[in-house]
Amino acid sequence: MLTKFKQAIVLVFALLFSSLVLAENNPYQDMQVAANKIFGTMKAQAATLKANPDKLKDIVRTDLLPYVQVRYAGALILGNYYKSATDAQRTAYFDAFEGYLVQAFAQALTLYNGQQYEVESAKDLTGKNLISIRVLLIQPDKSQQPIRIDFQWRKNTVTGQWQAYDLIAEGVSMITTKQNEWSTTLRQEGIDALTKQLIDLSNRKIDPNAKPKG
Repeated sequence: MLTKFKQAIVLVFALLFSSLVLAENNPYQDMQVAANKIFGTMKAQAATLKANPDKLKDIVRTDLLPYVQVRYAGALILGNYYKSATDAQRTAYFDAFEGYLVQAFAQALTLYNGQQYEVESAKDLTGKNLISIRVLLIQPDKSQQPIRIDFQWRKNTVTGQWQAYDLIAEGVSMITTKQNEWSTTLRQEGIDALTKQLIDLSNRKIDPNAKPKG
């Protein structure tokens, strides 16, 4: 249904992130690389992040967003409303949605506080197009359960490239939550209203004390 749209996005991603495309693109390996980058940067910048948690957004843009199918995730939210939107509306929406993702992922990363982390071991990908990769944050107090973050990855049926499209923090799926939450806005007010809402959400400050809400 969105074949032409997906092909266009693949070309853009190929230009922007050619280093990823040229790699073997095993999602488990990419998840490990991304985790090493993100948590390594967070450790190195711990003092800065404590003073200004919003700096987490910069880390997400640099170290995580290249691995994310931003437009596929956004298209899942729009569903059938994508068809009726104009090109200008789609552009504005996806720009706003990317900003929202940066904020949402950055907020989820506040669960990390210098803990050891463990990325799920690689599994056979034969015949699979969708997988979930678990990342555990191991608490210093061994009596406490690890914090679990699951990244949902999807294989592009045209290019064969794997990228993440959803994040589940402690059992809460961002995409599913927002599909349910924003369906009323789309139905009653349309895509322009949702775009405005996304811009407002993307401007929220990162709160290390907030619980994940998807």
